[in-house]
Amino acid sequence: MLKFNKKLSALSLTIGLLVACADSAQVNQEAAASYAQVVQEAKVKGMLDTSSATSQRIQNVFRTMVPYATKENLTGQRFNWQIAVVKSKELNAWAMPGGKMMFYTGLVDTLKLTDDEIAVVMGHEMAHALKEHGKQSRNVGLFTGIIGVAADIAASAALGVNTRLGSSVADLGVNKPFSRSNETEADEVGLFLMARSGYNPQSAPHLWEKMQKMGGGGGISLLSTHPSDESRQANLQRLMPDALKVYHAR
Repeated sequence: MLKFNKKLSALSLTIGLLVACADSAQVNQEAAASYAQVVQEAKVKGMLDTSSATSQRIQNVFRTMVPYATKENLTGQRFNWQIAVVKSKELNAWAMPGGKMMFYTGLVDTLKLTDDEIAVVMGHEMAHALKEHGKQSRNVGLFTGIIGVAADIAASAALGVNTRLGSSVADLGVNKPFSRSNETEADEVGLFLMARSGYNPQSAPHLWEKMQKMGGGGGISLLSTHPSDESRQANLQRLMPDALKVYHAR
């Protein structure tokens, strides 16, 4: 999961909390039900974006990458990939188990992302789902309840309403459900996924350069599950020759 806004860091870090002992089918079913609640909440609040130019670009990248993501699915469960675009100034995107995704327009508009850079984020989030990073030692019932809270937080933030995170959500933020190794794996898997999908992998380090300029996590690697922007760029550059071979071999 990408964490772009400190105000919603707890929200970003709660998406995908599920029990490790639950099988993938059960996990995906719970995620699908919770995802439907989030999307409905956004729709009721007039935040679901299905028609703007930004939304159309996000949806186009998503549709292009889904067939390649499907080929990479080794979980044993068929994913019903879905994405919802939310009108919000927040710089955020997340994925849930089973391929349920949400993308915020602020991420694209504020950072002026190219389609290749949208694919960087898309690949990263798809990788979280494909690698089942959301299957953590958490209670499924807690996950379902948190999603409802998360929707309210996201909606309130977008509407300019000050919202305090509940103690349970804040605690989950401290617990950091996605480890740095998970985030690094998502970066790496996502890099090759976007390359196979026809998007230039060289845009990946550029995205993190943009994030670094905005102060989106640089220098706090030891305090976050997310690698620092500098370490991300270095790792992506290390993998770039192989990723470019995949990209040019299409």
